[in-house]
Amino acid sequence: MTSYASLKEEISGLAPLSAVQLADYPDARRVFDDFKKLLNAGTVRAAEKKEGEWQVNLWVKEGILLGMRLGRLVESHLVFPETGGGFDFFDKDTYPLRRMTLEDRVRIVPGGSAVRDGSYLAPSVVMMPPAYVNVGAYVDEGTMIDSHALVGSCAQVGKNVHLSAGVQVGGVLEPVGAVPVIIEDDVMVGGNCGIYEGTIVKERAVIGTGVILNGSTPVYDLALETVYRKTSGHPLVIPAGAVVVAGSRRMKGDFALEHGLSLYTPVIIKYRDEKTDSATALEQALR
Repeated sequence: MTSYASLKEEISGLAPLSAVQLADYPDARRVFDDFKKLLNAGTVRAAEKKEGEWQVNLWVKEGILLGMRLGRLVESHLVFPETGGGFDFFDKDTYPLRRMTLEDRVRIVPGGSAVRDGSYLAPSVVMMPPAYVNVGAYVDEGTMIDSHALVGSCAQVGKNVHLSAGVQVGGVLEPVGAVPVIIEDDVMVGGNCGIYEGTIVKERAVIGTGVILNGSTPVYDLALETVYRKTSGHPLVIPAGAVVVAGSRRMKGDFALEHGLSLYTPVIIKYRDEKTDSATALEQALR
């Protein structure tokens, strides 16, 4: 297989080419296939923490988009041996369902979950049905992806994270320079939460049920009396150990006051303590 340095150079050279132009480069598919093997192995990632800061690996995102342009729309079938039934799919041939084996040591409980090729699930990850992991995602050891949860394209999820039922971790594939959604180690994300637009959730944070985190909604920190926002140069960052719940703030203006209107906003009510740790302890027997 092509060396890491050569592969990076080749991907960067092919990235500006259109689907029509790529037809003149017969070796492009081989380059992409070598690249996708590294994605599946977790050797390359869409974003990495370097010197304490998360940085986008631009060429990795370019490689994922290259696969979109190289792919042909094909029909594929998933058959259930027990019943003979199944599903038909119509997608790019460069990104089929990933074929997982026992050697991956990932527990995928039966019931409609899917992992797209070009994503990485570390040993001891658990997926409860139905759940979905998209291309470019990286999910580290000991993480639970619960029912109806989505890990979006290029999202980076750390060790021992719990994504509760109905959690939506948004994907940020484009623009290629944008940081994807990142959830660091030991984070608990409650049911029906949505984390979008490149938000970074630092280690040991607790995101309460129903909280939505995105680039347009400020987060009010009652404990430290400050406000966190996304800016043009920095994503929204939830501090380490923060406990975030769904809150509201009053709207200004006579009409809003007359009708008692308020807007949703996430609120940090405290930082993790022994009581929080006890309430959010993961049941290792489930893993």
